[in-house]
Amino acid sequence: MEAENHNPPTIYSVSSVDSPEFTRFTRSLTRSSVIGLDAEWKPLRVHQPTFPTVSLLQIACRSGDDESSVFLLDLLAIPLPSIYGLLNDVFVSPDVLKLGFRFKQDLVYLSSTFCYQGCDPGFDRVEPFLDITSIYNYLQHKQLGRKISKQIKSLATICEEVLGISLSKELQCSDWSCRPLTAEQKAYAAEDAHCLLEIFKVFQIKVSKEGDSFGEVTELSFSHLDLGLKEILEKPNSCDKILRTKFSEALEIVRATASSESSHRVLSASREVPDVSCMNTIPMDGSLLQIVQIHGDKILLKESDRKPKTSRKKGKRKPSEGLICKGRRSEKVDDWQGLPPWDLSLGGDGCPKFLCDVMVEGLAKHLRCVGIDAAVPYSKKPETRRLIDQAQREKRVLLTRDVKLLRHDYLLENQIYRVKSLLKNEQLLEVIETFQLKISEDHLMSRCTKCNGRFIQKPLTTEEAVEAAKGFQVIPNCLFNKNLEFWQCMDCNQLYWEGTQYHNAVQKFIDVCKLNA
Repeated sequence: MEAENHNPPTIYSVSSVDSPEFTRFTRSLTRSSVIGLDAEWKPLRVHQPTFPTVSLLQIACRSGDDESSVFLLDLLAIPLPSIYGLLNDVFVSPDVLKLGFRFKQDLVYLSSTFCYQGCDPGFDRVEPFLDITSIYNYLQHKQLGRKISKQIKSLATICEEVLGISLSKELQCSDWSCRPLTAEQKAYAAEDAHCLLEIFKVFQIKVSKEGDSFGEVTELSFSHLDLGLKEILEKPNSCDKILRTKFSEALEIVRATASSESSHRVLSASREVPDVSCMNTIPMDGSLLQIVQIHGDKILLKESDRKPKTSRKKGKRKPSEGLICKGRRSEKVDDWQGLPPWDLSLGGDGCPKFLCDVMVEGLAKHLRCVGIDAAVPYSKKPETRRLIDQAQREKRVLLTRDVKLLRHDYLLENQIYRVKSLLKNEQLLEVIETFQLKISEDHLMSRCTKCNGRFIQKPLTTEEAVEAAKGFQVIPNCLFNKNLEFWQCMDCNQLYWEGTQYHNAVQKFIDVCKLNA
């Protein structure tokens, strides 16, 4: 699943409503039936009484000539009441399909940010909306012919698999409140929104080729309009899915086939959203409307969504601090969020350390092979309490596939992660991506795969290795004349040498981690 082309968009920084960039922005909105939404904010310490302030809102637009533009709205410079009405109209416009990647949290923070500037009650709805995760699951299901996985993929992974491009997430936790933004930050922010359009383009082509629709909308000709909505729904030769369509969806069908003022008034009166006729948007074409009817969704904020979840039971230990970072959402209980205990800002030493339970013990050896500190439980069948104690004492992140262990997240704040992948190579890549581990060829095979210990600083000669192995390990005679270098673990004294098995292992992890890319 790859896009045919991935042309870079034109990027516009919008910091004033009186600027030419803002004029271009409003004009692009009226010509775009599909837009991509994303937001950035300064990382905030978790369990604070307020939400982060959104610093940047990215809106990617694509015009009819297939040219893409991304507008970076500087919410720290633009008076928010001056754009609140426009954005709210866009969010609820039936003529514009909104794309996002798990955008609900963005909307919560946006609503809070605008409310703080007097725009009460803030945004509470995005409709029609389509989540990129749903698109990815659809493409996977159609491609593999199997049940859709419940595993939540990152946006970078989805871009890699669908578009064949690498989406760097290095700047996701940078300080977005600093001005001016760097060129790298602008490019990063723009690409996060633009890739949503590119992924949707692949999805749209796939749907079109497979005829995934409820029947051609054009079948409802103007003569059918004279029958009225009730008759349309009851007409015997109508498509089955139209017969099951809700009343509001029937209105959408009428709107797609008739552009008369009378039908437009019916639509405006029937919707439970503000009148957006002032935007002068172009109605969706038939193919896009079909996608909205079948796959479209919406985001609705409840009153409980507007309050930061800071309450905890009395008597509980104060949690360790972490950061809420863009891209690490809190919608799923087993998603990773915040900073790991080894982070320098939390007093750590900067060296990643993991504890792999018995369900992912093979992952521990893979992590050691790429130079990452990965311990295993002291016993083969450890009690949960002992696992938690070991992770807390050694400041490790507990890796597991046991969903039940997630119940103890309140004891291991930012120190427990459920591995979703089944195969060891995929598990390794998942952990590397989730925790943004830096893997280099120099660090491969730098830890003892047996006990996780580090090797001595310099290699041993054959003579020194023979002496070190006495009464402990047998060195094959065939190695004596090969002038090999030997390495010894400083913890368990196990000896290793750079033979065929060593070089095969190094090459394997170079390929798995794509270090040659």
